[in-house]
Amino acid sequence: MAAQQLDGITYEEDFLFNSRGMNLFTCKWLPKDKEPKALIFICHGYAMECSITMNSTAIRLAKAGFAVYGIDYEGHGKSDGLQGYITSFDFVVDDCSNFFTDISERKENRNKMRYLLGESMGGALALLLHRKKPDYWDGAVLVAPMCKLADDVKPSPLVINILTKLCNFIPTWKIVPTQDIIDVAFKVPEIRNQIRTNPYCYKGKPRLNTGHELLRISLDLEQRLDEVSLPFIILHGEEDRVTEMSASEQLYGKASSWDKSLKRYPEMWHGLLYGETDENIDVVFGDIIGWLDERCALGNSRIEKQLKAECDDLQIK
Repeated sequence: MAAQQLDGITYEEDFLFNSRGMNLFTCKWLPKDKEPKALIFICHGYAMECSITMNSTAIRLAKAGFAVYGIDYEGHGKSDGLQGYITSFDFVVDDCSNFFTDISERKENRNKMRYLLGESMGGALALLLHRKKPDYWDGAVLVAPMCKLADDVKPSPLVINILTKLCNFIPTWKIVPTQDIIDVAFKVPEIRNQIRTNPYCYKGKPRLNTGHELLRISLDLEQRLDEVSLPFIILHGEEDRVTEMSASEQLYGKASSWDKSLKRYPEMWHGLLYGETDENIDVVFGDIIGWLDERCALGNSRIEKQLKAECDDLQIK
């Protein structure tokens, strides 16, 4: 395990083996010399990774008092697998759920609140983690969540039909026709260059099976938005050309959550966490940290419910 001392933060890296024998990279950012307000589990976007592209996000959150944990999915970042290739998104959900749950169930963390923070494809992952354990998470921060792919990056229905059939024969081929995601996702040219020179970010065309899996889960989520019941805040740029603002609006309208918020940002693009100007990023994180702090101040209702249930069980016995 590698550890570094940053400005008021301890950063550590590690690896774990999943059930399929793959070595997956994990990392964490902890506030130094103080108890974290809550746990935040970051879910990075497609072709991205945690330790570099999500580093600025994690540092902001750790400096605000939160313990932050990340994992690179199979085929992403420093984890095993063919770069840019997802065998099954169900495997990604299982890997993240196992890692995040293991951290949450440690003795020192059991009474801490647990939040998911998902960007783009990671937003879809956060919703699927919630579906897997509906009452486990205390809330989610959904940044331009991939509940529906925008027309600019989605092939035509005819092409989708052909590519779906080809998945059975050439699943790893890089032939999904789409625009360069980096060009349409990140407003600031310097950030685009940083991502292009990051060896752990995948820059090729989407592989066939990966594209099929992204389409499959986005369609599935779009049809089951009413099943979302955890507290959440959605943050979406109005000039996003990667994921649909309309899908975020549908999620906000259809979710059964009693605590839900939607923040729209005029003139902002897809990459709200690190692809905008510094001034815009400050606004976005002001909203994120403000939302988290408000809920932490209200106390842990999940723990209170558990304690009440345990007391009721004891009285019955």
